[in-house]
Amino acid sequence: MAAALDAPPHAVLRLAAAEDLPGILAIERVSFATPWTEKMFAEELKNEWSNVWVTEVGEPRRIVAFTVFWVAYDEIHVLNVAVAPEERRRGHGRLILRSIVAFGEHRRMSHVVLEVRPSNEGAQRLYQSLDFRPVGVRPRYYQDNGEDAILMVRMLKR
Repeated sequence: MAAALDAPPHAVLRLAAAEDLPGILAIERVSFATPWTEKMFAEELKNEWSNVWVTEVGEPRRIVAFTVFWVAYDEIHVLNVAVAPEERRRGHGRLILRSIVAFGEHRRMSHVVLEVRPSNEGAQRLYQSLDFRPVGVRPRYYQDNGEDAILMVRMLKR
């Protein structure tokens, strides 16, 4: 998988492998109050319905972002997207989400869903700029503080 449209310069998006776990975990731990464990990511790498992608930049290549999403029937469910703090606002999140949308459209899937914190206004703006729309609320979704989640959906072209 190569870089997509509007990709940050020299960014490469590819499938993750077990040897990528240290880089993924480093980003995860600085990005979330209740980070996933190494075991959780390792399980996602094994699940046939799960996709784990990383974005790399530089020479030598280093992981600066990742995503985990599930494919279930005609739906993509984005579980996790994170970008290293020093690489935020450089287009890596947009690259990941546009690539997920392209992946779904290529496979003739119907939609992409994700959850986002109401307090994460930057992520909401990004999602809305990519045609994700709020469709509901998951009460007390986040374990760390009981915050609700906004459920957002992006319909795909079939």
